[in-house]
Amino acid sequence: MKEEAKHSIAQQRSHRRVRNATLALLVIAAVIGGYIYIQSIPPPPGMYDDFAKCIAQTNTKFYGAFWCPHCAAQKRVFGDSAQYLPYVECSLPDESGELQVCVDDGIKSYPTWTFPDGSRLSGELSLATLAEKTGCALPNQNLASSTVDVTVGSSSAAQ
Repeated sequence: MKEEAKHSIAQQRSHRRVRNATLALLVIAAVIGGYIYIQSIPPPPGMYDDFAKCIAQTNTKFYGAFWCPHCAAQKRVFGDSAQYLPYVECSLPDESGELQVCVDDGIKSYPTWTFPDGSRLSGELSLATLAEKTGCALPNQNLASSTVDVTVGSSSAAQ
């Protein structure tokens, strides 16, 4: 009888551990899901119009490709204001190569941003980094860090 009691207690502990681990995983999944959802919400229409126009006036260039998910994510941060970005499409329509302007400018990965001081950064950039590099003011500093900086491009220029 004593062995049965020990076995029963051990089983109960095991079940509690499994239940607690399952609950912890569900909470983690919910937090990650909530974060991803919040990050996918576009800014209000026109919120970054002036910021994007200012970037374009600084002779900054944003090189990308229509098939590049990181380029799409970078544009998504700007919402409707992305239409004012100084975007340069590098991919041929059939994805068979790169446009000569991008080859001439030495673009190796997407997205790549080039700045008036001659510097370039590849990857998705935060609005705060773009503001710092271009001297353009953000409309709302609280939303400035909606994208994590990446200094190495994630998408190859050639498929």
